[in-house]
Amino acid sequence: MEIRRGPLKSAVPSNIVSPVRRCSRTACGRPAVATLTYVYADSTAVLGPLATYAEPHCYDLCAEHSERLTAPRGWEVVRLLDSSAPARPSGDDLEALANAVREAARPQQRTAEAGGNTRAADPMEVARRGHLRVLRSPDN
Repeated sequence: MEIRRGPLKSAVPSNIVSPVRRCSRTACGRPAVATLTYVYADSTAVLGPLATYAEPHCYDLCAEHSERLTAPRGWEVVRLLDSSAPARPSGDDLEALANAVREAARPQQRTAEAGGNTRAADPMEVARRGHLRVLRSPDN
Protein backbone atom coordinates (compact mmCIF):
# COMPACT_ATOMS: atom_id res chain seq x y z
CA MET A 1 0.00 0.00 0.00
CA GLU A 2 1.41 3.36 -1.07
CA ILE A 3 0.86 6.44 1.08
CA ARG A 4 0.81 9.66 -0.90
CA ARG A 5 1.76 12.78 0.88
CA GLY A 6 1.28 16.33 -0.27
CA PRO A 7 4.00 18.98 -0.23
CA LEU A 8 5.47 19.73 3.17
CA LYS A 9 3.93 22.72 4.85
CA SER A 10 5.64 24.68 7.54
CA ALA A 11 3.81 25.06 10.79
CA VAL A 12 5.06 28.67 11.00
CA PRO A 13 4.64 30.91 7.95
CA SER A 14 7.92 32.46 6.84
CA ASN A 15 8.40 35.95 5.44
CA ILE A 16 12.18 35.64 5.28
CA VAL A 17 12.45 34.82 1.57
CA SER A 18 11.67 37.83 -0.61
CA PRO A 19 11.44 37.96 -4.40
CA VAL A 20 13.44 41.22 -4.27
CA ARG A 21 17.18 40.85 -3.75
CA ARG A 22 18.47 42.89 -0.83
CA CYS A 23 21.76 44.69 -0.18
CA SER A 24 24.49 42.36 1.12
CA ARG A 25 25.73 44.89 3.68
CA THR A 26 24.97 44.02 7.28
CA ALA A 27 21.77 45.60 8.66
CA CYS A 28 20.83 47.10 5.28
CA GLY A 29 17.49 45.95 3.96
CA ARG A 30 17.26 48.21 0.90
CA PRO A 31 16.76 46.63 -2.54
CA ALA A 32 19.95 45.81 -4.45
CA VAL A 33 20.72 47.76 -7.64
CA ALA A 34 24.34 46.73 -8.35
CA THR A 35 26.61 43.70 -8.05
CA LEU A 36 30.15 43.85 -6.70
CA THR A 37 32.75 41.29 -7.76
CA TYR A 38 36.39 41.13 -6.67
CA VAL A 39 39.13 40.13 -9.12
CA TYR A 40 41.88 39.24 -6.69
CA ALA A 41 44.50 38.52 -9.37
CA ASP A 42 44.20 42.10 -10.69
CA SER A 43 43.50 43.80 -7.33
CA THR A 44 40.29 45.15 -8.80
CA ALA A 45 36.76 45.59 -7.49
CA VAL A 46 34.20 45.56 -10.32
CA LEU A 47 30.85 47.22 -9.68
CA GLY A 48 28.25 46.68 -12.36
CA PRO A 49 24.52 46.44 -12.90
CA LEU A 50 22.61 43.94 -10.81
CA ALA A 51 23.50 40.42 -11.93
CA THR A 52 20.79 38.22 -13.40
CA TYR A 53 21.02 35.81 -10.48
CA ALA A 54 22.72 35.86 -7.09
CA GLU A 55 26.08 34.09 -6.86
CA PRO A 56 27.91 33.21 -3.66
CA HIS A 57 31.13 35.05 -4.62
CA CYS A 58 29.37 38.31 -5.58
CA TYR A 59 27.83 40.97 -3.38
CA ASP A 60 24.60 42.80 -4.20
CA LEU A 61 24.59 46.45 -3.10
CA CYS A 62 21.88 49.10 -2.77
CA ALA A 63 22.23 52.50 -4.46
CA GLU A 64 23.71 54.20 -1.38
CA HIS A 65 26.35 51.55 -0.71
CA SER A 66 27.29 51.27 -4.39
CA GLU A 67 27.85 55.06 -4.56
CA ARG A 68 30.03 55.06 -1.42
CA LEU A 69 32.06 51.99 -2.39
CA THR A 70 35.81 52.29 -1.86
CA ALA A 71 38.51 49.68 -2.37
CA PRO A 72 41.53 48.84 -0.25
CA ARG A 73 44.73 50.82 -0.84
CA GLY A 74 46.40 49.69 -4.04
CA TRP A 75 43.17 48.33 -5.51
CA GLU A 76 41.24 49.83 -8.40
CA VAL A 77 37.45 50.22 -8.57
CA VAL A 78 35.96 49.67 -12.03
CA ARG A 79 32.39 50.92 -12.39
CA LEU A 80 30.55 49.46 -15.35
CA LEU A 81 27.78 51.68 -16.67
CA ASP A 82 24.25 50.37 -16.80
CA SER A 83 22.95 51.12 -20.29
CA SER A 84 19.45 51.78 -18.91
CA ALA A 85 20.67 54.32 -16.35
CA PRO A 86 21.09 57.98 -17.33
CA ALA A 87 24.73 58.82 -18.00
CA ARG A 88 26.46 61.24 -15.67
CA PRO A 89 28.29 64.20 -17.15
CA SER A 90 31.98 63.57 -17.58
CA GLY A 91 34.80 66.06 -17.07
CA ASP A 92 34.87 66.66 -20.83
CA ASP A 93 31.13 67.45 -20.84
CA LEU A 94 31.53 69.95 -18.03
CA GLU A 95 34.53 71.56 -19.70
CA ALA A 96 32.60 71.89 -22.98
CA LEU A 97 29.71 73.51 -21.11
CA ALA A 98 32.07 75.97 -19.39
CA ASN A 99 33.66 76.86 -22.74
CA ALA A 100 30.23 77.46 -24.28
CA VAL A 101 29.29 79.80 -21.42
CA ARG A 102 32.59 81.70 -21.82
CA GLU A 103 32.02 81.99 -25.57
CA ALA A 104 28.52 83.34 -25.05
CA ALA A 105 29.84 85.88 -22.51
CA ARG A 106 32.33 87.44 -24.95
CA PRO A 107 31.20 90.74 -26.52
CA GLN A 108 30.57 90.20 -30.21
CA GLN A 109 31.15 92.69 -32.99
CA ARG A 110 28.18 92.77 -35.33
CA THR A 111 28.36 94.00 -38.87
CA ALA A 112 25.52 95.85 -40.47
CA GLU A 113 24.27 94.47 -43.76
CA ALA A 114 24.66 97.81 -45.50
CA GLY A 115 28.09 99.40 -45.56
CA GLY A 116 29.90 96.97 -43.27
CA ASN A 117 29.68 99.28 -40.24
CA THR A 118 30.21 97.70 -36.83
CA ARG A 119 27.97 98.37 -33.87
CA ALA A 120 29.00 97.90 -30.24
CA ALA A 121 25.58 96.87 -28.95
CA ASP A 122 22.30 95.40 -30.09
CA PRO A 123 19.52 98.04 -30.43
CA MET A 124 17.34 95.83 -28.18
CA GLU A 125 20.00 95.76 -25.47
CA VAL A 126 19.44 98.25 -22.63
CA ALA A 127 22.19 97.25 -20.20
CA ARG A 128 24.93 94.65 -19.80
CA ARG A 129 26.70 93.20 -16.78
CA GLY A 130 29.20 90.43 -17.47
CA HIS A 131 27.48 87.84 -19.62
CA LEU A 132 23.97 89.00 -18.61
CA ARG A 133 22.00 91.43 -20.75
CA VAL A 134 18.84 93.48 -20.14
CA LEU A 135 16.77 93.60 -23.30
CA ARG A 136 14.15 96.13 -24.33
CA SER A 137 10.65 94.74 -24.82
CA PRO A 138 9.80 94.27 -28.53
CA ASP A 139 6.65 96.36 -27.95
CA ASN A 140 8.70 99.49 -27.07
